[in-house]
Amino acid sequence: MILCDIGNTNAHLFMNGRLYVKSIREFLSLTFNEKVYYICVNDDLKPFLHADKNFFDLEPHIEFDTKYACMGIDRICACKAVHEGVVVDAGSAVTVDIMKNGVHDGGYILPGFAAYSAAYMSVSSRLKLDINRSVRLDTMPKNTQDAISYGVIKSIKLIIKNSAKNRKIYFCGGDGGYLCGFFKNAVYDEMLIFRVLEKTFLSL
Repeated sequence: MILCDIGNTNAHLFMNGRLYVKSIREFLSLTFNEKVYYICVNDDLKPFLHADKNFFDLEPHIEFDTKYACMGIDRICACKAVHEGVVVDAGSAVTVDIMKNGVHDGGYILPGFAAYSAAYMSVSSRLKLDINRSVRLDTMPKNTQDAISYGVIKSIKLIIKNSAKNRKIYFCGGDGGYLCGFFKNAVYDEMLIFRVLEKTFLSL
């Protein structure tokens, strides 16, 4: 059994009991000898996946209780894995969703770190700087790189904190482990989405 969560930047694969992360280019170069059960939010890849009989789309088999229109299947799976709490998927975008007694109460979307960096670069070439993940958030920055980093990281941290209040926070996604470190009542779970995919596969 191969499970796959295909995003806009990377594809996450669970096979032989291990999780692998591949860029979309690397993913497209792979050859699979068994069926791949997947979800996909990358619209450019969907025609390719639908045309290959070796790929099986799990999305039509996943039900979710929400009034949120056009919610991405990756967000749905992450939320479906949590009965009560805040779900943060930190990848190309940072999505934040509230689950109350197994029902989705709504959520919002922030840019991911790379998208924030691209936004700064669009303002000025002088702002073409990497985000310093070691920047201190308890003192005012004294240089431009730290100023950008502070603005990005603290804004994400504070809006999640404001939404979470005293609820437990469940992080997943490539930057989930890093963001999880800012919160006491939080866990990072890289298998959050895959537990739902496995349960769906077993119910087919």
